[in-house]
Amino acid sequence: MQNELNQDQIDAMVRAARAGGGAEAGQAKEPRIEPWDVRRAGQIGREQLQAITQLHESFARNLTHSLGAYLRVVFAATLVSAEHLTYREFLERVPETTYLASCKLEPMGVNGVLQLDLKVLFPIIDLLLGGEGKSISATREITEIEEQIVESVARIVCRDLGTAWQAVNLEVDFEKRMEAAEAQRLLLADEKTLSLSFEITVLEVRGGLNLAVPIAVSHALLRKISAEQSDRRPRGRSEWRERLKRRLLECPFSVELRANELRAPVAELSQLAAGQLLALGKSVIQPAALMVAGMEMFRAAPVRAGNMRAAQILAAQSHEPGVNSEATCFGIVASEETK
Repeated sequence: MQNELNQDQIDAMVRAARAGGGAEAGQAKEPRIEPWDVRRAGQIGREQLQAITQLHESFARNLTHSLGAYLRVVFAATLVSAEHLTYREFLERVPETTYLASCKLEPMGVNGVLQLDLKVLFPIIDLLLGGEGKSISATREITEIEEQIVESVARIVCRDLGTAWQAVNLEVDFEKRMEAAEAQRLLLADEKTLSLSFEITVLEVRGGLNLAVPIAVSHALLRKISAEQSDRRPRGRSEWRERLKRRLLECPFSVELRANELRAPVAELSQLAAGQLLALGKSVIQPAALMVAGMEMFRAAPVRAGNMRAAQILAAQSHEPGVNSEATCFGIVASEETK
């Protein structure tokens, strides 16, 4: 037997379809709920990450040149990652046997951590002692003498990092080498940090260089970058024109007041002697031409303003054919001192 629907049932199904009813529609409207991880708060956004990355890629290039020239070998530093981590997460990524040092960030008065893998540190020590930069086993700790040798390299890293952060007036000063237990007490375990990871290549040996600084440094850098991007952002046409006008007001132009079309016969010029006058055939009451950057811009009269030569603007000079500017202007254009 076939099931037959009456008119009321058909009308109800049509109304449900038009209203988006049905079990599937009801399920589609249910909100999607996901657990929130508090550790993800404050993560760097895509645009911010790009800005931070560009800044520290520049630092890596400068470090490549600085340490390459200092060691006189093929040296390269490449940015691997920039991210926000807790200090505990940063320390978990640090090898058990490594080189750790603290640096001071002034004027903020906070500390940062520098970590360098021993497998690239020992070739650097060998180079600084006059060797060929051979790689040795990285299972042992460095000695006190080796520590003093490495300090010069750590100071170069801090100096170049401070150069990269000049925009926020931060100075990075090397403090001292730290033991692992001392490094754990330098910052709070749950304190958010800006973690920067670099790959270091010395000759044919590769290792890691990692830096961790309090997140306040990251915020300061991002505020500065955002402000610079805002200044470079294209503005409206009217605002652009006003800005151009303000800049033009600061531009100097050569200004000259002179009488045009003055003529004299060669015979009179040839007979001139000291004390004689030469008639130029132009009345002194006629206005002179005020030349701005070699172009006649105004009709003006020579006057004096205190001990300065000046020009009183009488009218603007039109440069369009068939247009005669009758507008009278009044003003003083200061010139050189009257002798």
